[in-house]
Amino acid sequence: MSTEVARDKAARLLKRRGSASSLASNDVLKVPPETRHAKRHGAGSMSTVSYLDEPTHDDMQLRSYIKMENTYQLAPIKRFPSGTVKSIIRDVLEAYLAEEKYEPELCRQMTVAISEVVKARVKELMIPRFKIICLVHIGQLKEQGLQMGSRCLWDPASDTFASYEFRNNSLFAVGIVFGVYME
Repeated sequence: MSTEVARDKAARLLKRRGSASSLASNDVLKVPPETRHAKRHGAGSMSTVSYLDEPTHDDMQLRSYIKMENTYQLAPIKRFPSGTVKSIIRDVLEAYLAEEKYEPELCRQMTVAISEVVKARVKELMIPRFKIICLVHIGQLKEQGLQMGSRCLWDPASDTFASYEFRNNSLFAVGIVFGVYME
């Protein structure tokens, strides 16, 4: 009796996940007894039933942890193209900010939009195994000084960055893209 309860519970769990490979085919498919072929397929025969269902919140959490095998590739095959990335930053900053005046609220929104555009264009380069981090700072140009710094774990052999500074009559912008190699 308890094995039937456990089997039903396992069937419900497996149906929610999209596979039922550890149960007898009779239990999963719910075929009427008169149409089962008991001689060809024994009562304990194994089969896999898979289907595609709309993912639930619990399914999304389970699928977010994908375990991948190690490649043991400790160095990049291709270096991060700093020159190309710098030209992308320059093109985007000049296109978005050429005629803009400094307004705090507008510049706050522009930093988010510009950093997303730069990041998307750098990702289009399809640089394998590099994590792309994009920062954009916009400020008012009023004869003040600015010092910026950043800290992270860094491998000078493979990790690098590209930056570009833009100025017009009323504002300045600094765009920085870090390419950090992921082992």
